[in-house]
Amino acid sequence: MKAGKSVRFSREARIFHGRTLPEAGSMEGYAALIEAFNLEVPLPDVITFISTKNRKYRKEGWNVLTPRHKPEDNLYKQLVFALKYEGINLLVLKKLFGKLSEAEMEAMLQLEPAGRYSRKIWFLYEWLIQEKLAIPDADTRIKYESLVDEKLQYAIQQGHYSARHRIINNLPGTVDYCPLIRKTEKLEKYLEANLAAQKNTYLKGIHKDILQRAAAFLLLKDSRASFTIEGESPKSSRAARWGQAIGQAGAKDLSIEELIRLQQLVIESNRFLDMGFRRKGGFVGEHDRTSGEPLPDHISARWQDVDQLIEGLLSTSELLISNEIDAVLAATVVAFGFVFIHPFEDGNGRVHRYLIHHMLAQKGFVQQGLIFPVSASILDHIDDYRRVLEKYSHPLLDFIVWKETADHNVEVLNETIDYYRYFDATAQAEFLYDCVNDTIERIIPAEVFYLTKYDAFKRFLDEKFEMPDKMVAMLVRFLEQHQGKISKRAREKEFTGLTYTEAEEIESRYRQIFME
Repeated sequence: MKAGKSVRFSREARIFHGRTLPEAGSMEGYAALIEAFNLEVPLPDVITFISTKNRKYRKEGWNVLTPRHKPEDNLYKQLVFALKYEGINLLVLKKLFGKLSEAEMEAMLQLEPAGRYSRKIWFLYEWLIQEKLAIPDADTRIKYESLVDEKLQYAIQQGHYSARHRIINNLPGTVDYCPLIRKTEKLEKYLEANLAAQKNTYLKGIHKDILQRAAAFLLLKDSRASFTIEGESPKSSRAARWGQAIGQAGAKDLSIEELIRLQQLVIESNRFLDMGFRRKGGFVGEHDRTSGEPLPDHISARWQDVDQLIEGLLSTSELLISNEIDAVLAATVVAFGFVFIHPFEDGNGRVHRYLIHHMLAQKGFVQQGLIFPVSASILDHIDDYRRVLEKYSHPLLDFIVWKETADHNVEVLNETIDYYRYFDATAQAEFLYDCVNDTIERIIPAEVFYLTKYDAFKRFLDEKFEMPDKMVAMLVRFLEQHQGKISKRAREKEFTGLTYTEAEEIESRYRQIFME
């Protein structure tokens, strides 16, 4: 479809692509562009429309504006409206620009050649398409304008100045990989709370010995949780080995070689899979029990695109580490993009969660070597975790053309690389911040509190019975398993040296310390 005068953009609707509007109105901005050009993209998480009434509000995925906000019904004004009220949607823009000729773009950009939105559109076209339009450089007297509107989306603070467009490119990524995160009330509250400072203040009040022991336990806890999320129950040595790797997160810069090394640490046996980046299709889901047909919940990036996508992800990781941007947001962009790309046959999930640790450490949210057991919180909120992964994956299934292979895998038949480069990571950022907050408020304090109680109980046993450490640990484990009681079997076997009165005294003190 051409962008000529005959194209109608604004459309009255009560239902749009299966979603019921809160009230009657006209679709504008990105929704109008998607509809007018039949763009093969998932709908934005928040859709903007103009109400027939004089009301402005946000509600459950809708951004409702008043009639005075309504743009003129042409391509340029719809693009301006989208950038002004919805921010930058790189996927929609890339698909749209692919349908416009250079002549059409050049003619449209001459409508307001010095305008801020015209220059933003111009920059985004040349950045995304990687082709230079036949337009002279902008007048040097024009004031520089930031590309990303930081009232709407998060950006890096030290952007690149493009003299040609008089634009500051503050996108939090590169052309090969650049998810974006919208500003929401929840994320703004988390950023204002400054969780990193809260954590540091809390940790300063904890005795160094207890903190070190808590860190060691939480390291193993996080490792085991990461395996459990994948439905595995690894041997203690394997969990400890992966825990040791997590404990070193942030110490080494990311690279393709480092990612492959991490996969080798995760995978115990590679007898039945090819290690390293995939050289075939991939999906997450089930197989039909009768036919073996793939039933995907998520389709991985085409294997032919993996190298380019991971190179882009690594470059974006470097950009985010070297620039001022929130650590949890940076971790979201890198870690969730990795698991959506799914570059390996196996091990993607655990490496994805390692990348959360890596980015938090590299951005200074946690000290390198001090584990922040976010995987334990993810496991405790596993249903929310699955929903936030599916929020990205399920809408994409409608736009990926694939066929079944002879070995019941999938082969992707259309170009899909942009779906993995440019996506809205807001839901994933909110989920990760919830888990980070839960880790600070519940998981770490609970472990420190437990160790404080354990030490008090151990002092009682040392003073009263001179019990060796190994026996203390066994006794506490038995008491935990039997609600503060030493079983008859344990009294007759492991703790036969205790009198009945002594056993009762131990039970009483345990309940006093641990259960009251």
